[in-house]
Amino acid sequence: MQRDNPWVMRTYSGHSTAEASNALYRLNLSKGQTGLSVAFDLPTQTGYDSDHSLARGEVGKVGVPICHLDDMQTLFDEIPLDQMNTSMTINATAAWLLALYIALAERRGVAQTALQGTTQNDIVKEYLSRGTYIFPPQPSLRLISDVIAYTVTHVPKWNPVNVCSYHLQEAGATPVQEVAYALATAIAILDTLRDAGGLNAEQLAVAVGRMSFFVNASVRFIEEVCKLRAFGQLWDELACDRYGVTEPKLRRFRYGVQVNSLGLTEAQPENNVPRIVLEALGVTLSKDARCRAMQLPTWNEALGLPRPWDQQWSLRIQQILAFETDLLEYGDIFEGSKVIEAKTTAVKTAARQELERVLDMGGVIAALDSVKEQLVASHTERVRRINTKEQLVVGVNAFTETAPSPLYNGESSAILKVDEAAERDQIERLNTFRAARNPAEVEAALAGLAEAARGGTNIMPASVRCAHAGVTTGEWSETLRQIFGAFRAPTGLGGAPAVGRRTETDQLAAVRARVHAAAEVLGRPLRVLVGKPGLDGHSNGAEQVAVWCRDAGMEVVYEGIRLTPDQIVASARDEGVHVIGLSILSGSHLRLVPEILDGLKAEGLDTLPVVVGGIIPEDDAESLRRAGVARVYTPKDFEMVQIVSDMVDVAAGAER
Repeated sequence: MQRDNPWVMRTYSGHSTAEASNALYRLNLSKGQTGLSVAFDLPTQTGYDSDHSLARGEVGKVGVPICHLDDMQTLFDEIPLDQMNTSMTINATAAWLLALYIALAERRGVAQTALQGTTQNDIVKEYLSRGTYIFPPQPSLRLISDVIAYTVTHVPKWNPVNVCSYHLQEAGATPVQEVAYALATAIAILDTLRDAGGLNAEQLAVAVGRMSFFVNASVRFIEEVCKLRAFGQLWDELACDRYGVTEPKLRRFRYGVQVNSLGLTEAQPENNVPRIVLEALGVTLSKDARCRAMQLPTWNEALGLPRPWDQQWSLRIQQILAFETDLLEYGDIFEGSKVIEAKTTAVKTAARQELERVLDMGGVIAALDSVKEQLVASHTERVRRINTKEQLVVGVNAFTETAPSPLYNGESSAILKVDEAAERDQIERLNTFRAARNPAEVEAALAGLAEAARGGTNIMPASVRCAHAGVTTGEWSETLRQIFGAFRAPTGLGGAPAVGRRTETDQLAAVRARVHAAAEVLGRPLRVLVGKPGLDGHSNGAEQVAVWCRDAGMEVVYEGIRLTPDQIVASARDEGVHVIGLSILSGSHLRLVPEILDGLKAEGLDTLPVVVGGIIPEDDAESLRRAGVARVYTPKDFEMVQIVSDMVDVAAGAER
C-alpha cells in the first residue's frame, strides 16, 4: 500500500547560547527530527544587542541570542544548510536574521537557491498578541514585502512569510476569528507587495504560492479539522479572485503547526500528553487539510523550559503517529461526511463575514484596535467559562484528586533553567566580536542600509552586506528605528466587554462590594497598576487581570508591554496606586522583580504591595516572597475572581 510522506518534524527550541542551542539541535536531529525550528531570545526578536539595558535578564531565556554572523555560524555548526529545512520564529527582525542566514551560506559556499525554510515574518499578530514588534505598520509591511520580493528571485525554496494564526488562538481567538484575521493579514501583506510594483504578474503568482501559514490546533480536534478545511477553501478563493492566480498548485493552502499551548496545565501536567496527541490529530487526520510541518509542545511546558528528554517525548509522539499508525495509508477519511461538511461550511461562512467586516474598516491595519478588542473579549469569555465550570479542564476545575506524580513534585529539576552566567558570557563574546571588526566596513554597510531604507530599494541586499561587514542585531535595528520610528500597539482594554455583562457571578459581585467598601475607607477608588516589565510581549494574562480588576470596580493603570523597572516605579509613584500586579512569562522574574522592589524602596514606596504572575517555579516563587512580594501566581491559579480578591486583601492590608 502506498503511504503518504510524513510532515516535517520539528521541535521549537533554542536557549542560553548559540553553542548550547547547536548541541541541542544536533541531538534532536540524531533522534529522527527532520527540520529545525529556531527560537530566538527576546532581545534578538526586538532588535537589541545582548548588552542593551532592556536586554538585562532576558538574554538566552526563551531562545538563543544572535547578535552577529559569528553567532549564526556557531548556531549551525556542523549542520549542512543545503540539506536542512530551517524555520525561524522571527518577525520584526526577520529580514536581518534571514540576511545572516544567507551570509552564512555564502561564507560556506552554499548557493542561496539551495536554502529551504521559513521566516515567520508576520508583524500583525505581533501587534495583536505577542508583542515583539519594533516599527510602525507601514514600514513593517514594506520590510515584509522586501523579503518576499527578494526570496522569489534569489531564494526560491524559501517561505518568506508564515502568516501566523497560532498566537491569535493563544490570545483567545475562536476558530472563526483565527481564520478571518490570518486571511486579513495575508491580504495586507500581498496588497503591499502588489502595490509596490516590483513584481510582474507571473512573479506575484509565485509569491502567493510561497505564502505559508502557521496555525494552532486545540483539543477540540473535530472542530480543528473543519477549521483547516475552511481555511484552505477560503485561501484558494482569495488567491484566485483577488490576485488572479490561475495555477492550482500556487493556490494550495500550505501550513505548519504548533498545537495548543494555552490549554496545557500546570496542575496534573501529565494530562498534557493526551491533550497534545489529540491536538495533533486535528492537523493530520484529514489528508486534504494535513499540515506540512509540525512541532509539538512538551508535557511540562506550563512549568518552564523543556529538557532534551521532554522534547524527545514530543518527537516520539509525532513518529508514532506517522510511522506506527495507518494514518498515512488512506485518502481523506472525511470526504462525503455531512457532519464535517456542515461544520466546515459554518466556519467558512462566519469567517468570510468577519473578514469582510475587517476589510470594510479599511483592512487589518486600520482595524487593529477593533480586532484586538475582539481577541481580549474572546479570551475573557474563555476565562469566564473555565471559572464558572461551563468549560471543564480535567485536573484544574474538575477531577482534581490525584496521587503523587512520579514526573513532577513541584521542584525545578523537572524543567531546564538557563544559567545566569550565559548572559555575561554572551556579552563578553559580543565585545570581542566588536573589537575585531573593521569599523570603516561597518560604517559603510550601515550607511548603505540607511540609504536603502530611505530610498525605498529592497532592504535585503544591504542587510546581507551588513551581515558580512560585522554589523550587529542592535546596530541594524537602531539604524532602521532612526528612519522608521517605533510603535506602541493597542492594549484592547478600552472596548473589551465587561466580564459580568452576560452572566454576573455571585463571587464577582461580592468582590465588587469589597472594592467599594475599600474605596470608602481609602477616600478614593482602589487603584491598581498592571505592569509588564522587560521584553516579554505575551500580554494575555496581564490583560485579563486588568479586565477583571476593572469589572470588579478598581481603577486600572495598564500601559502595555515592554516597560523598564524604572518606568513601572515611576508610574506607581505618579498614579498613586494601592497595589502593583506584575506579569512575566520570559523567566526573567528573579532579575526584574527585585529591581522594581529596590526602585519602590528608593521612592519611599516599600510598603506598596506587589503581586507577581507568570511561569514561576516554586523555589523561585519562594525567593520572590522572601524578597517582599505579597503573592505569586502561576498557571495553576486559574480562578480570576480569587486573584482579584487577593489583590483587594493585600491593598487593604497595606493601608492599615
